[in-house]
Amino acid sequence: MIVNILRFSFKDGIGPEGEEAVLAAMRRTAMVESVSFSTVGSDLGDPAEGFTHGYLTGIADLAALERYMYDPVHLAGDFDIIPRLARLHAVRFTDDGDPRIGSEIFAMHRRKLAAYPEWEKLLDSIPDSQLT
Repeated sequence: MIVNILRFSFKDGIGPEGEEAVLAAMRRTAMVESVSFSTVGSDLGDPAEGFTHGYLTGIADLAALERYMYDPVHLAGDFDIIPRLARLHAVRFTDDGDPRIGSEIFAMHRRKLAAYPEWEKLLDSIPDSQLT
């Protein structure tokens, strides 16, 4: 299982409607067929860290991760979600014992960046991001 946790906060001025639109887009993404389990909600960590919400997905294996990354719902959702974020930090872990899985995941991420340069620009526009 590959688990992806995103902690995030919204840009100033987004407002409740904008926040709900982001959360709804994340919930749609979290329900694509390649996701084994998911949750989207409030971050209960230390408010001083500056995160307000979290997104978690569990994905069975690398094949499912690749389907997830290129799923049309996921691709479209990012263009609704990312412009509204001020902070985005990722935590990833796995119970897969293959020592190569981390490098395979990062190679998959780099291939997606190469295939979608507009997505890379979008990610780069987040004022505070830590995705690798």
